Amino acid sequence: MNPSTYAALYGPGRPTRAVPEERPVVAVLAALLWTVTSLSLAWLAGLFALAVVWGAAAGAPVGGLVLRVALITVGAAAALTALAFAPGIRRLAVAGRLLLLGALACPVPTALAVRSWFHTG
Repeated sequence: MNPSTYAALYGPGRPTRAVPEERPVVAVLAALLWTVTSLSLAWLAGLFALAVVWGAAAGAPVGGLVLRVALITVGAAAALTALAFAPGIRRLAVAGRLLLLGALACPVPTALAVRSWFHTG
């Protein structure tokens, strides 16, 4: 396309923003936070599965509990996904984005896992 035609149709060309640089320290911290979060969620999922199986074996109704935990999990995942695609967050480097989301996702499951660890053991 002719540059003058392009300028007439779309205005003058604007340079694109530079891609934010990746920092290895931020990536390592993000990986650490997501590892702690994943381990906490795995512990809680195992404990929840044991409680559901024991409750079902005892004849207790567990459908409401399963539905409530599933809705909480889906809601939390939807909130993190919506935050990840927010315009201000999308401008961050990938490692910075993962660090921010990991910092938001980590405290609640980790606190619940630590609390359940001390109460069950």
